[in-house]
Amino acid sequence: MRIIPAIDIIEGKCVRLTKGDYGTKKIYSESPLEIAKTFEGSGIQNLHLVDLDGAKAQHIVNYKVLEQIASKTALKIDFGGGLKTNEDLHIAFNSGARQVTGGSIAVKDPGTFEGWISKYGSAKIILGADSDKGKVAISGWTEQSEKDLMPFIKGYQKKGIRYVICTDISKDGMLQGPSTDLYKTIIAECTNSSSDQSIKLIASGGISSIDEIPLLKEIGCEGVIIGKALYENKISLKQLEKFI
Repeated sequence: MRIIPAIDIIEGKCVRLTKGDYGTKKIYSESPLEIAKTFEGSGIQNLHLVDLDGAKAQHIVNYKVLEQIASKTALKIDFGGGLKTNEDLHIAFNSGARQVTGGSIAVKDPGTFEGWISKYGSAKIILGADSDKGKVAISGWTEQSEKDLMPFIKGYQKKGIRYVICTDISKDGMLQGPSTDLYKTIIAECTNSSSDQSIKLIASGGISSIDEIPLLKEIGCEGVIIGKALYENKISLKQLEKFI
């Protein structure tokens, strides 16, 4: 299972929010690059980079931070936040993203999102399926759609999506443990007899201790995104090094 630390960006700084609320912003570092280098120095190979300004503005904003981290580390970066147009996607890939995550666009403009899957392939496009009481949340979690989570994921699975990041918003930044039951359900319902058609689920939100990580691996998560637990020293990089 891949270990994927998160760096969330507002105004070029590394921040964390609680339950996606911009009013809870806490700045952890003025230099996302230094944080990324620290992760890389601990043997981590992947990074989840979120442009929170972009999510609010509805277009890519912090691509210079992406460019800097991609050019000065060997981390494989998945980038999300505000990607709405083909031009946004072009900028993200040109700035060094290995994968991009689309959430709101998959709800609001499925035609464009499906076009991305066709053009770039299922290895490069991740479906962001963030859950708020079983409904898909969008626009940096400021809006709840009418889409039910499971049919939403299954619909895109049929259209070729393989990677899915699912955050239970009620857990995000709360350090109270991940939504294991939700992930079990997704994996059970989206696993096909042909493994190349099955969803590769990336768990996100609520991770609070190193002991939860083997449990997520056991239920079949392909990756786990860790944010606040790292920044608040609930999980150390040494512990992650050992796990890796």
